[in-house]
Amino acid sequence: MRKILFISSVLFLFSACSGSDKVEIGNKTTMVVNPVYDGGTVVKGELITAKFVVENTGKYPLSISEVKGSCTCTVAEKPNEPILPGKTGIIKAIVDTDRTATGMISKSVRIVANTEPSVTEVAIKATVKSIK
Repeated sequence: MRKILFISSVLFLFSACSGSDKVEIGNKTTMVVNPVYDGGTVVKGELITAKFVVENTGKYPLSISEVKGSCTCTVAEKPNEPILPGKTGIIKAIVDTDRTATGMISKSVRIVANTEPSVTEVAIKATVKSIK
């Protein structure tokens, strides 16, 4: 009897969940962000502080769940609160040139948010010169 009751319950759940209504968790929105920050020419050992202005151009709050630098020399910070439609927020990234090579560098920051696609990459470019 328990087995029949269990099977009936499972069949009921499957039939109730197999409707044509699509359930989506969270709402996707859109954003605009400048893809490249030009740090100019810096001396090895200087910090490059890049600020990326992120604008929510969609209809729903923009939630940035993660920002991550491409290497240990790049540390990024995201806004703590969702960015409301029509508003802007700042993603700050710091590149420690003491940990990079000299010459032209390009370090990326990966932004994960409730957008389509969910991952956006921005870059910090600069020329690092040695002290001589």
